[in-house]
Amino acid sequence: MTDLATPTLASPAERLAAVRREITAACRDAKREPDSVTLVAISKTFGAEAIAPVIAAGQRVFGENRVQEAKAKWPELKGRHTDIELHLVGPLQSNKAKEAVALFDAIHSVDRPSLAEALAKEIARQGRQPTLFVEVNTGAEAQKAGVLPEETDAFLKACRETHGLAIAGLMCIPPANEPPAPHFALTAKIARRNGLRLLSMGMSADFALAIEFGATHVRVGTAIFGART
Repeated sequence: MTDLATPTLASPAERLAAVRREITAACRDAKREPDSVTLVAISKTFGAEAIAPVIAAGQRVFGENRVQEAKAKWPELKGRHTDIELHLVGPLQSNKAKEAVALFDAIHSVDRPSLAEALAKEIARQGRQPTLFVEVNTGAEAQKAGVLPEETDAFLKACRETHGLAIAGLMCIPPANEPPAPHFALTAKIARRNGLRLLSMGMSADFALAIEFGATHVRVGTAIFGART
């Protein structure tokens, strides 16, 4: 596999093309169709001038970590490119649920009852239905958001039955110092037993492996945009 985490190609368009080739190859190896995987280009910390060439190269699904940063740069970009799909992949405060539902087409970080309640209220009020993922803290890391694996079934049940949320999938971020494969496998197992179709797994260094374990959404930033300052 090419080391896409430290890109040496000249332009974002070339790096994007390389990532797409890697996704196609990983899907072929996993006996999956390439269109079964959505590439989410993670544009956090990059301004509109860095994002524009990636849009020009045909990318239409982007991910941001923070509501405020996304509010500052995406309304204008989405106004010019109405087919863009915007995903929130970072932690979400309950008091930002209103803005998140208004701005994002998918939210990957549903992880606690208060947020589920706030999202349900705003979805009903605004009439918008972003695709929702529950974040699973597969490594039980104290510094990370996410539902513990052993509590995920109960949380999903509460999201559905108590709050009326249509949860579409699960998201995980494996611990940086551990092999990611067991974490991808665990997330996929929890998704299967709960009838969830979508899996947001894999980043620049490990998205090909995530595809092998069933990822439907891979979150790739550095391999497309380059290193963040």
